[in-house]
Amino acid sequence: MNRRAVAVLIGIVCLIGVAPDVVTSGPAVAGSSRAVAKARLMSDDAGRGSGIATSVMQLAVGAVSCAVNSGAIEKPQTLTVIDYSLPSTEPRLWVFDVATGRVLFKELVAHGRNTGDNVATQFSDTMNSRQSSLGLFVTGNTYVGSNGYSLRLTGLEPGFNGNALDRAIVMHGAPYVDAALAKQQGRIGRSWGCPAVREAIARDVIDTVRGGGVIFSYYPDDTWLSRSRFLNCGDTKEAKGTKTNAALS
Repeated sequence: MNRRAVAVLIGIVCLIGVAPDVVTSGPAVAGSSRAVAKARLMSDDAGRGSGIATSVMQLAVGAVSCAVNSGAIEKPQTLTVIDYSLPSTEPRLWVFDVATGRVLFKELVAHGRNTGDNVATQFSDTMNSRQSSLGLFVTGNTYVGSNGYSLRLTGLEPGFNGNALDRAIVMHGAPYVDAALAKQQGRIGRSWGCPAVREAIARDVIDTVRGGGVIFSYYPDDTWLSRSRFLNCGDTKEAKGTKTNAALS
């Protein structure tokens, strides 16, 4: 059996429990105290060859595994990772199928206008800050608003993204998320804190991740890395330290 087949098999074996319930609307935030097997959500091989940093992927898998194992959320079908340490001119949003580890999308994504220019530097959960937020989000239902077809997000980390619903931090398409524009002005356009994606693929991405998918928004912020409940479940600490050290070197 070749290495790719082994990696996929390991990913399937490492999945938590049985297949998740189908969620049609609203965030899949678990309220029960039922026992959940302690396991990694996906294989550590997931993401290899996709362009995502191994350390970021390990943090994402560890954080979501912690959230599922603790009963904070149900097991998601998709994991979306945004690496805000990369410039806006580079694809820095990945959507993974949890069952197989397969990359479904790799895309440009905007950050908030007060988060930075081409490179993100400042993050906030404050109302009207027009900054992006870090941490774990769970996807909810869709609606059509001022930005067209959009997806509501619930932040799972008070102090870092807990005001996402009140701030209307949603996923939506935007004309300013465009590779040609990035080449022309040295960055893509910026949102008011929403993870906006290209208009051409927005509906496909939203329909893939809605209803209980998980989004992990990353940046090597010392405060978040040290205080996030989902990044401090034991097996994520080594990866967290590795990424922090790499960012500081």
